Amino acid sequence: MKFVVSSTELLSHLQAISRVINSKNSLPILDNFLLHLEGKTLTMTASDIETTLITSMEVDNADGDGKVAVASRLLLDTLREFSEQPLTFTINDSNLAMVINSSNGSYNFIGQNGDEYPRLPQLQDDARFLSLPVSQLSSGISKTLFCTADDELRPVMNGVFFDIMKDGLTLVATDAHKLVRYKTTYNSATLLEEEEKVNFILPKKPATMLKNILPKESGDVEVSFDSKNTYFKLLNYTMVCRQVEGRFPNYNGVIPKSNPYKIIIDRLTFLNALKRVSVFSNQASNLVKLEFIENQIHISAQDIDFSISAEETINCQFEGDPIKIGFKSAFLIEILGNINASDVILELADPSRAGLILPFENEANEEILMLLMPMLLND
Repeated sequence: MKFVVSSTELLSHLQAISRVINSKNSLPILDNFLLHLEGKTLTMTASDIETTLITSMEVDNADGDGKVAVASRLLLDTLREFSEQPLTFTINDSNLAMVINSSNGSYNFIGQNGDEYPRLPQLQDDARFLSLPVSQLSSGISKTLFCTADDELRPVMNGVFFDIMKDGLTLVATDAHKLVRYKTTYNSATLLEEEEKVNFILPKKPATMLKNILPKESGDVEVSFDSKNTYFKLLNYTMVCRQVEGRFPNYNGVIPKSNPYKIIIDRLTFLNALKRVSVFSNQASNLVKLEFIENQIHISAQDIDFSISAEETINCQFEGDPIKIGFKSAFLIEILGNINASDVILELADPSRAGLILPFENEANEEILMLLMPMLLND
């Protein structure tokens, strides 16, 4: 088996899929890339059993078909040191000895039998399909991923929930302190008549992979899934991952419906003031106090242990009785940093109930709601 390939193009494909590979693998074969040559198409695969990422590219002067597993670290470290140039790969089919020839030298590897590489899971006959623009999936994952948890006792919180209904797709993530609900539309989906909706939980690792890959892609993404596995088919990549098993919490049940206090604030002004004041908050609690008075927000924080405090007043649009509420500043800063709108709406009911943060204007085909649980104030 033999082929010629651009060094930089091969490196960019392998670097994109290499993030799947764990530093320590249960199966030694998973420390390798699987290279599969068919005609002039070279398909590259990386996997950790739970998640598999596949990409392909066209090569020149291809001769013979076959597959070989190659040590990922060795191949990446070698390719990184090449300037843009054609490389000739020659693989001996009988003993899997592999030689890379460049303009100035040759590099010898020993491959492993590609048949030992784990097979992709097959979807069941009752698999569902969903198609939507890459840009919408990219936006949905990037705006929800930060809210996923790292909770070994509740693994369902450690991923992004895909809720597919007749009227659209909802992506949800929560860590029990904060929650994001992202609604968008899709091109098409297979839903049975009696089914109101179907859903699955995408684990954090493959969601992070998609967040990195999707901005470079275009067109539509085809999502197919059954009760255990999900396939994401893109123009240049295919990702297969095992879903998180379990029942996702009833996210609509925790979103307060009637919020008499509505405050409109310039997002960047609010965000920057929070960043300044939160420096003076208690390091353990990270508490900032927000006091809303006629068209103004009074932001304050203190750390009694170090005798430091800060306060700042900014303008907003608010009418009504004064209200005080406390939030963990790191969470509030994170939420505001993941909204693109210039103005945000803060909806509150009382100091003990969750606050809602919404963009004043949503972008096309999306509706975002972010929720943050309050912290108790002593005064």
